[in-house]
Amino acid sequence: MTSIQGRLFAILLAGTGLLWLCAAAWIYAGATQRLQQVLDSRLQASAHMVASLLTDGNLVAASPGAARIPSLEGAGRPLSCQVWSLDGRLVARSEGAPLAKLSDQPPGFADHDVGGEPWRVYVVEDPAKGLRILVGDRLVERQALLAELIKSLLVPGLLILPLLGLLIWACLARGFRPLRALTGELNRRSEEDMRPIEAAPDAPTEIRPVVQALNDLFAKVEAARRQERAVTAFAAHELRTPLAGLKAQAQIAIAASHDAAVRDGALRQILVAVDRTTRLVRQLLSMAKLDSASEAERLEEIDLAALLAEVTEPQRGATGRVEIAPELRGLVLRGNRALLALALRNLHENAVQHMPPGGLVRWGLEDGDRLFVEDEGPGIPAEELPLVTQRFFRGRHKSPTGSGLGLAITELALRQGGWALALRNRVASPGLRAEILLRGA
Repeated sequence: MTSIQGRLFAILLAGTGLLWLCAAAWIYAGATQRLQQVLDSRLQASAHMVASLLTDGNLVAASPGAARIPSLEGAGRPLSCQVWSLDGRLVARSEGAPLAKLSDQPPGFADHDVGGEPWRVYVVEDPAKGLRILVGDRLVERQALLAELIKSLLVPGLLILPLLGLLIWACLARGFRPLRALTGELNRRSEEDMRPIEAAPDAPTEIRPVVQALNDLFAKVEAARRQERAVTAFAAHELRTPLAGLKAQAQIAIAASHDAAVRDGALRQILVAVDRTTRLVRQLLSMAKLDSASEAERLEEIDLAALLAEVTEPQRGATGRVEIAPELRGLVLRGNRALLALALRNLHENAVQHMPPGGLVRWGLEDGDRLFVEDEGPGIPAEELPLVTQRFFRGRHKSPTGSGLGLAITELALRQGGWALALRNRVASPGLRAEILLRGA
């Protein structure tokens, strides 16, 4: 399992270490160049100083044919000095200086091997005195100085880096404290607890959107659970009545086995109860399917006249007439056929339920994209029009076979399909007019 805190710790510590190494390398490069310049300047200054002070009286015999020069100090380390005549004789040298000539190069700086060791040498010639002064130091001593410089850079960093790591870890732990507190609160909750989470006052900005998203999710889950409980309670209540009626009518039919009229009446009531129960179960299943729909729309070309003929066919000749306007023929739109069929079926069933015997249900088209259906029923009171698309709402003119789900299913199916539903009472005559604003017509 990957830890965000561990990953951030590794990134920050590695980044800090890399930054420190880059800074150390930059300091080392600059210090190396500067140190070389300083040491070369000391060689040059020492050589000119010896040349300016050197006279025959200064030369103290150090060995046959050579005099001794006092030791020279450079950067805390002794420098080697040789004085040669222009004809190639060693005139004098400092203590510790080699007997071999430090350099044969012309005046100036030169690198030269003496006895297998590399030296850095500065040469000065004094023609007036007939002398050649050579001052040098071993490169190994310079490398030792650079090694001490590297050590002075690395050691503090190696000592500080663990302390810096502890500080970074402590800061990250403190920064993730609100997230751990949120995790603890969620773990302590029961599955029934959908109360909103209260973000701590010191919660960072990055945590607050997470808390808000969780609260929104809790609200949706709680609303879905309330809806589920309402559907369950409604289904239990609505199914209890027709099932009890079925049982009673069945008992009547059995008891009236010798009375054909009573038996036939009981059987007809059984058919009515079965139809109502079937429609209720179908609507409940449709609502559950719409509520759980999460997959993308399956779009296709829809022949509207053919679809209307399909959904209205089961109701034709029941208690009245159905009319589909000719302008609907040939009208094709693109959309989700299943959603549109569900909406049209519920609108048609609703119109048929509320129209009087011999009435007319008329389907038509206005403005090229406004499908409407009109019935000749009592209509809906104006104050109830905004409420009829709510689930389980049943107004004053409720049908004995109604469930309060038809228009709710219609509105939800149309909304998911990208269409819109509008309801209004007819003006010139009694009845309800339902309009669908079609997308893709």
